[in-house]
Amino acid sequence: MGRLFGTDGVRGVANADLTAELALGLSVAAAHVLAEAGTFEGHRPVAVVGRDPRASGEFLEAAVVAGLASAGVDVLRVGVLPTPAVAYLTGSLGADLGVMLSASHNAMPDNGIKFFARGGHKLADELEDRIERVYEEHRTGAPWDRPTGSGVGRVNTYDQGFDQYVAHLIGVLPNRLDGLKVVLDEAHGAAAHVSPEAFRQAGAEIVTIGAEPDGLNINDGCGSTHLGLLKAAVVEHGADLGIAHDGDADRCLAVDHTGEEIDGDQILAVLALAMRERSVLRSDTVVATVMSNLGFKLAMEREGLALVQTAVGDRYVLEEMKRHDFALGGEQSGHVIILDHATTGDGTLTGLLLAARVSQTGRTLRDLASVMERLPQVLINVPDVDRTRVNTSSELAAAVADAEQELGTTGRVLLRPSGTEPLVRVMVEAADIDHARSVAARLADAVKSALG
Repeated sequence: MGRLFGTDGVRGVANADLTAELALGLSVAAAHVLAEAGTFEGHRPVAVVGRDPRASGEFLEAAVVAGLASAGVDVLRVGVLPTPAVAYLTGSLGADLGVMLSASHNAMPDNGIKFFARGGHKLADELEDRIERVYEEHRTGAPWDRPTGSGVGRVNTYDQGFDQYVAHLIGVLPNRLDGLKVVLDEAHGAAAHVSPEAFRQAGAEIVTIGAEPDGLNINDGCGSTHLGLLKAAVVEHGADLGIAHDGDADRCLAVDHTGEEIDGDQILAVLALAMRERSVLRSDTVVATVMSNLGFKLAMEREGLALVQTAVGDRYVLEEMKRHDFALGGEQSGHVIILDHATTGDGTLTGLLLAARVSQTGRTLRDLASVMERLPQVLINVPDVDRTRVNTSSELAAAVADAEQELGTTGRVLLRPSGTEPLVRVMVEAADIDHARSVAARLADAVKSALG
């Protein structure tokens, strides 16, 4: 059996790859791994369970709840809420674990299971591996230790989660949003009700699109992966800015008043300067991945801020932040982590803080985001090559060195093997798009020659 856990939980086509049986078994295994400490401490373990609006989330939630309760875990069902809300409630309610059912920005047929440890933190690889081992041992015949009688878990609906999460978001804001008009694209997802309520309570005038989930339309032509509707709506309504979430609202992209996209790098740049101004950007440092635009790095250097870069994936950003107690990190895709107030990327919180900066400064988002200039970035996927030799091929190393010398300080080269496919991703940045395309094409040919 291949590894079940990917970079963000267990995902697949619901009822094909991700079945009710798998969801139930993984939940029992997670209870044994994550809730055992709570049992030893003399209290009944508690789990918080939430989901996005996908139709498949209904039966998968039932399977997860059944698995947890059968393992002796009391379950608090919080219903449809964003991933960061489930993480927050797991921590604030002192639960032993949390479970979120969502496939994030994936299309509707997919779904996923994401587990949180005590405090609402994502699981380390070691914990995921332990859950898989326990699951596989029992799947192949070893019996579960099943409680009976009063030992089985109790299941309750926890309706207060919505209001508690909104209150948390409002409490984080440094200033109100009175006078701002904001368009919110909720991707027909988990934040369809939470995000508009939070922006209303913060004082903004809002227009919503993609806020009518029916279980089948999540991420369908809307949200952070399809910004066209948001761009048009911002211009049509004369809004100050637009905010787009994905299906589980752990990411945020934005649109300025002219309808131009503001990506995760630009959002990080705006928030970094705002946080430094409030003296809450610890060590004057921002954490981002190696895929961040070179323009972001140059902007941080110009502003006197340090940039620490990690491997691609918000989990690696989070690990680096926790290791050195940094306050802000994120990805170009819009996963932004404000560690003092969230244990994972929180799209609603990010959007609120971005809007708060616009309101506080009286400047447009376009003006604020101009602190960095996005350099043209070209990405080419080179398939059917031996990705394991990316870092050992002398022929490829020579080609990369030539490209870096040609680009100098105004460009950048990154070769990254795919984690799941036999391909290598070639990324080139340069001051000129044609130059970036030319260098990227030559490097793609070099990858084929060296690794094909």
